[in-house]
Amino acid sequence: MKVLLVCSGGMSSAIVVKAVQAEAVKKNVPITIKSIGAGELAEELGNGWDTVLVAPQVRHRLDAFRAEAAGYDIPVEVIPPQGYSPLGGSIVLTLLQELGK
Repeated sequence: MKVLLVCSGGMSSAIVVKAVQAEAVKKNVPITIKSIGAGELAEELGNGWDTVLVAPQVRHRLDAFRAEAAGYDIPVEVIPPQGYSPLGGSIVLTLLQELGK
């Protein structure tokens, strides 16, 4: 599973990336996850990502992100606020697994 996490600048989501990676290791789920700033989405979409997750602070741009990803057939979803924390790894991993079904 390859996941792209979009936030305002790509910095705050690094905490979420680490939490998801740790949870994936615990549950033996193979994952590649990367955080980027919103302005980098267009150039990353062609790199084989399975899912795009959007940080709560940029959820107001969800429609624009979905429009950008539409040509690549990549689902774009908002991370629930309770998942956007150092303790939210299991919440985000569960969301990813549900999207993959």
